[in-house]
Amino acid sequence: MTPLQLFSKDLSDLVAAAAPAVVGVEHRRGQASGVVLSPDGYVLTNAHVAERRGPLAVRLSGARALPAERIGRDERTDLAVLRVAAQDLAPLPLAERRLAVGEVVLAIGNPLGFTRSVTVGVVSALHRDLPAPGGGLLQGLVQTDASINPGNSGGPLLDVHGQAVGIATAMFPFARGMGFAVPARTAAWIAAVLIRHGEVRRPLLGVAARAEDLEPAAARAAAHPRGVRVLEVVAGSPAQAAGLARDDLLVAAGGAPVETLDDLQRAMVLGAPGELGVEVLRYGVRLAVAIEPRAQRAAA
Repeated sequence: MTPLQLFSKDLSDLVAAAAPAVVGVEHRRGQASGVVLSPDGYVLTNAHVAERRGPLAVRLSGARALPAERIGRDERTDLAVLRVAAQDLAPLPLAERRLAVGEVVLAIGNPLGFTRSVTVGVVSALHRDLPAPGGGLLQGLVQTDASINPGNSGGPLLDVHGQAVGIATAMFPFARGMGFAVPARTAAWIAAVLIRHGEVRRPLLGVAARAEDLEPAAARAAAHPRGVRVLEVVAGSPAQAAGLARDDLLVAAGGAPVETLDDLQRAMVLGAPGELGVEVLRYGVRLAVAIEPRAQRAAA
């Protein structure tokens, strides 16, 4: 076989393996998409798909449609978990690795009601921020030129290993070749928290911050190419009490690298209650700081 034939066969085999885990999510406005998380009926989709009004149904492989229970929603990431009364479903693994621009990806979903449509493209960019449908900001999105249309929402973006590397979430109505997905690295921990608690309880740190690419010297000190810059510290906040300062660069939290705001949120939400160990770069010097985030439902 020629390399092109091999590539085509590999993509066809990948789609055949992943397609049973891609479901339809039927709501009062039409149909979107979802991903089976576990054999016992947990399904991941978008929060804007699983709004709190009206019944939901999940259409499984083989055209079975089952009533769906809302387990939890997180509007900050536009993710939601549903559950249906089914067993022995085929789940799709969520990859926790970081993506690279230029990787080949496939989108599978139900655009405009066309069930399990497949499109192919590449990762066009990473770390994109977009306005959320209900206000706020969706942060750290994957941009792709794999075609994403209404109805793809909640469906997977697959890598060449057949794992979900993103969950389709948004498109620009008048743009061509621009779709966006929540990274699977984010979706994996958000889904786990939603299944356990029904919501994501984000502690208060008390900073305004942004993720950014690092200058070469800072990247060497951090041991990775991105970090989270502190733009402002709120008076009376846990961050101020711990001694964080404006322009500090957060590079680790809870013993794990911090390259994005999601990494920082993940460390705070999943970490044990009490002090969180954070490492910062301040004027090129790496410092260890202990912060005790304040429990609340929405973080600053």
